[in-house]
Amino acid sequence: MLNRFKTLVAMAFCLFMISACVTETTNPVFNAERSDSDALDGYLRLAIGYLDEGDLPSAKRHLQNAADIDSNNSEMYGIWGLINTREGEMELAETNFRRSLREDSSNSQARNNFAAFLFAQGRIEDAYEQLELVVSDTEYAQRSQAFENMGMAASRLDRTEDAEIAFRRAMQLNPNQLRSALELSAINISNNNLQQARVYWQNYLTLIQFYNLAHNARSLLIGIRLEQAEENTINVRQYGELLRINFPDSQEYRVYRQLLD
Repeated sequence: MLNRFKTLVAMAFCLFMISACVTETTNPVFNAERSDSDALDGYLRLAIGYLDEGDLPSAKRHLQNAADIDSNNSEMYGIWGLINTREGEMELAETNFRRSLREDSSNSQARNNFAAFLFAQGRIEDAYEQLELVVSDTEYAQRSQAFENMGMAASRLDRTEDAEIAFRRAMQLNPNQLRSALELSAINISNNNLQQARVYWQNYLTLIQFYNLAHNARSLLIGIRLEQAEENTINVRQYGELLRINFPDSQEYRVYRQLLD
């Protein structure tokens, strides 16, 4: 159920994208001939669609309809957790995430969302523990993203070796994991493994070009550090100029200025 309910990225990794919205007028959930299971699935899909649109009252209404069919449904409580988070009801959100997992401990999507919730709350160790369980689910469709999220959590915990392993697993499962390529480049620069750092950096550059994405402050600083380590002065200045123009107030630009000194 709800295979299209996916995680969006941003650890920061803590936003989620619902892949499609369904309107009340076209969804067959209200066909009396359909089973309760089909109706439940339809209500949950509607709730997700309205959550994606930011229409929380409608999302709640459909979750209440779902509860009338199955008051113990794991997916329903996981969606309530996301709604509570959106509304700033953090204690209630955690209660619903935990209820979701209590109803179905194999619900990896809800567990991944709960991990993102914990990460956003600064509870990085707790998030990491949840993600360890998520990545152990070999059937989970978003497993590569979960590995990337785990790598970000490990980085925040200063577990560089664990972070590197997680980022590598993410890219092994999905070579298009943009953040993993970037972070692996940074790790290899720190380890003075410049050849491998360059491989990951080129991978990252290819991906942002393919997806038509711009550099962020962190990627520019990583590029600067790599080019500086390889004594490519022209490239260092080019990346530095992009930092100055686009991110003049960032910590990364301040670090760049210190590197010049």
